[in-house]
Amino acid sequence: MTKHWQGLLRFSLIVTLVAAPAIAIAQTSAQSEVTFTKDVAPLLQRSCQSCHREGEMAPMSLTTYQEVRPWARAIKNKVVNREMPPWHIDKTIGIQKFKNDTSLSNEEIAMVAAWVDNGAPRGNPSDMPPPATFPERGAWGIGEPDMIVEYPAYLVPAEGPDLFGNIYTDLVDYKTGQALGGDRYIKGMETRPADEPSRRVVHHALTFAVDPNEKEMREAGDEEIPAAQFLIEYASGKAGEVYPDNSGLLLEPWRKMRLDYHLHSVGEDVQARVQVGMVFHPEGHIPEHLRWSKQLGQHVNDLDFPPGEIVRTDGYTYFHKAARITAFQPHMHALGSYQCLELIYPTNGTPAKTDMVTCAHWDYNWHMVYNYEDDVAPIIPAGTVAHVISYFDNTEGNRGNPDASNWTGGGGRTIDEMSFVWLGWYDMTDEEYEKELAERRAIQEAAANANNNQ
Repeated sequence: MTKHWQGLLRFSLIVTLVAAPAIAIAQTSAQSEVTFTKDVAPLLQRSCQSCHREGEMAPMSLTTYQEVRPWARAIKNKVVNREMPPWHIDKTIGIQKFKNDTSLSNEEIAMVAAWVDNGAPRGNPSDMPPPATFPERGAWGIGEPDMIVEYPAYLVPAEGPDLFGNIYTDLVDYKTGQALGGDRYIKGMETRPADEPSRRVVHHALTFAVDPNEKEMREAGDEEIPAAQFLIEYASGKAGEVYPDNSGLLLEPWRKMRLDYHLHSVGEDVQARVQVGMVFHPEGHIPEHLRWSKQLGQHVNDLDFPPGEIVRTDGYTYFHKAARITAFQPHMHALGSYQCLELIYPTNGTPAKTDMVTCAHWDYNWHMVYNYEDDVAPIIPAGTVAHVISYFDNTEGNRGNPDASNWTGGGGRTIDEMSFVWLGWYDMTDEEYEKELAERRAIQEAAANANNNQ
């Protein structure tokens, strides 16, 4: 175990010990007050019921007291351990403001724990909030798409090795058969398996807009194939992506669509079907910035995880232009446990300055995109280096580890490992960067002066 990892564990333990008394105090004061109808139901509506309701992917519905009460103890355990709701950002490090944050605060966790410890009382029925409204089952997380492309089905046999390959299809809406009428800028995008059997066999899927003759050129061994345009990645637990209002991704009507798939068998034959939904900016609208999403700080083929060890990897990516980072998504496999994004700024002859922007615990079942709030999204000057720090736990203490007695290396299979981060960003001019940096500093100084005058 490295000294860095040991220090991180000690730091986490200190945070836990410091936080525990606060939670205990909150539990004591709230013990006789917390009820389901007044306190717990609103939390479930906000952070749980989008998945925990009839017909959705979670294993039980949590919309009524009768449904929740048998699961009270399990709910407490999941909430106190921050396993549910799924939000894995380390709350002790870096930026904490995200557009899609569904996590519970320490106070809310203490309230749920106190409710359970006091017998999970129902409370006054008149305190129960009206039922929450959610999109219909199967609705798209990005809203109703302007275009849905569905790839041809691919048979995944009941048994066999992992499957890798490409599927091509035309850039047409699968319901209407209509082709894209002209250049459009994507403002939101989502990939999803078309049904539950498909969901179980799709490890990941990458969508590209490509030259219409790419398939034939590949088959002919052509070495000068025009570059493909990456659109979006899908992996287990990942929702769609909605870009900042002033950004978008250009989609040209002459292209075809390509799906790079990784599928695995689950004990029964499955016709895997994958769909991609897109919401466009208004026709003719050209956003200020092109939004990018790429794998950065990548390690795959050089990974080396001996049995029984915890290993750290470090990856680096140089930004040639100033940029605003809009989204952070860790990526590892079963041995992954923790990943951080550090920014190393250009020195210009001065001592190096770094920021540990975001750290997240890792759960392979939830490939989550963390979208920064606009006022805290990192803005970086040209010459900044993105430093991706990843920890892999090949010990028996890692519950997701299939076999701690085996060596594991990098590769594309489910049982192999990867180490990189998906970053979403858009480029800025140096003038745009300096202007926004000055505006942020002015806001920070104003806030500091206001605090000093109180």
